[in-house]
Amino acid sequence: MKYRFAPALLAGLALSGCATTSAQRTTEGPVTVGIIAINDFHGALELPKQSMPMPGPDGKIVPVPAGGAAWLASAVDSVRRKYANSVTVSAGDLIGGTPITSALYLDEPAIGVMNRIGLEYNAVGNHEFDLGVAELRRKQRGGCQQHTARKPCQVEKFGGSRFSFLAANTLNRDGSTLFPATALKSFGSGRRKVTVGIIGMTLKETSGLVPVEVLSDVSFSDEADNANLLAARLRAQGADAVMLLIHQGGRTSGTPDPNACENLSDDIRPILDRLDTTVDLVVSGHTHWAYVCDYSAYNPAKPFLLTSGGLWGKAVTDITLEIDPATNRVVNKKAHNVIVQSPSYGASMGRIENTSLVPAFEPRPDVADYVARYVSAAKDYSLRRIGWLAGPIDKMEGPLSNTGGPLGNLIADAQLAATAGAGAQIAFMNPFGIRRSLVVAPDYSVTFGDLYAVQPFNNELVTLSLTGANIKQMLERNFDPALGPEQVMTPSAGFTYSYDRSQPINSRIVAMSLNGVPVDAARSYRVTVSNFLANGGDGYREFVKGENRVGGVADISALEAWLKAEPPRAIPSASRTTDLRPELNPNNRTLPPGQKYRR
Repeated sequence: MKYRFAPALLAGLALSGCATTSAQRTTEGPVTVGIIAINDFHGALELPKQSMPMPGPDGKIVPVPAGGAAWLASAVDSVRRKYANSVTVSAGDLIGGTPITSALYLDEPAIGVMNRIGLEYNAVGNHEFDLGVAELRRKQRGGCQQHTARKPCQVEKFGGSRFSFLAANTLNRDGSTLFPATALKSFGSGRRKVTVGIIGMTLKETSGLVPVEVLSDVSFSDEADNANLLAARLRAQGADAVMLLIHQGGRTSGTPDPNACENLSDDIRPILDRLDTTVDLVVSGHTHWAYVCDYSAYNPAKPFLLTSGGLWGKAVTDITLEIDPATNRVVNKKAHNVIVQSPSYGASMGRIENTSLVPAFEPRPDVADYVARYVSAAKDYSLRRIGWLAGPIDKMEGPLSNTGGPLGNLIADAQLAATAGAGAQIAFMNPFGIRRSLVVAPDYSVTFGDLYAVQPFNNELVTLSLTGANIKQMLERNFDPALGPEQVMTPSAGFTYSYDRSQPINSRIVAMSLNGVPVDAARSYRVTVSNFLANGGDGYREFVKGENRVGGVADISALEAWLKAEPPRAIPSASRTTDLRPELNPNNRTLPPGQKYRR
């Protein structure tokens, strides 16, 4: 069935919303519609033991323990109760890159949680494609057809999502969209009736972020071109307001504040600068940053309201649109990120305590019971001890969030050791592929679930041959803003490099050495990376040029073997990369000494 630009289908997606009161129907003035928004949930069913930073009354940064599906459900309910008219939406990556409790069951419980929370529309993100197009269609339609190595419906028969996936720029080979491009939702009746049009899409660069086999089924087209065309069509079909759900986003700098928008940067800005002002609201994601922006402060001709709630269900974005039914236009709009404060937890830097600065939520019982069912089912598999480590290792944060740090070093060393038989001399780990800190029990043991939280992608290792010149060009990609967000590739022990952001693009790698010997541009080296990177993921096209490819074990298997081999495995501490101009780091934020936050 072709979904693309089908007016009859779009009209069929118009839904009757919550009825307004008689007083609202007869009173002149705007009709208020609440938008309850999330993004980048990533199947975070359990308490993620993560915090959301916010500025305190004294200007100091307060880390607030946040997240957990049952607490998220209560927060969504609290926002929804404010509005007689509302719609609940997501800007993508509900699934994929998920902890073991969800991933072990093909993210069926993540869909089940969102059904219970009352999600209505989700724009597909890049991680929705992690298990292929056929499996993504099953997530929408339900059923127990097996499309992956793991068996579906292990805990319960999977009924599919009761919410709609939207995919305005994800095209099948025949030019139709994978899922509907848009939807319409109406509220009220007669002269007081208002209609909100919704466009959902992922980032065009999804083609470089998904398994290569996905690209034989679908392609990804330009975001702004599609949005402008569809916004006009939605207006013609009676939309009084138009909302774009897009799995692309920005980053801010300065004091971390989920409701601020200081120094907005990154890939969302060129899209917004091309977007037609028939769009009123943009709900974004992908970068895992939380912000609320009046975009007219950056481009006065583009007065969009731009929001993002971060990731892992740590915040719900409460958005208010006031729509004048007489002029069929939005006359006021505002937004606020509601932190989903959940119980305190212990961290390597100390206990993260609750605060009275924001409300604390209680877990919603039905969602808590549903999650507990999957936690119990996964317990034996998740809690089995697989090795030992000398201490916990934090995922890098703040200005260093685009680097791997000691955890990246540990992973790269494990991958080098696992592929020695293929002649590997160097291994590289992409920092954005590290999802969580590595937790260690008091007896220094590490469970499989602990490892899976760090590396949930099930990538396979590939060893290939690159010249020294190829390696330098690959590392230069780290610092070319035209190719995507900056991330400083983490090397295995023995390989070091220095970089200088003040130099011209493609000249920022100023030194490379292997075991103390400068890397020879003409010499061939055996390099190990994940199959995601080997196929050009994250824009690292130099790996595609690699020759004499040899496949290896899964990345998590390499890390498990590394931790088993030497109990307890020491934490690598030596620095392997040198930043000659750290003040030029585009991710830099102003933080008090010792204060951290998660991206």
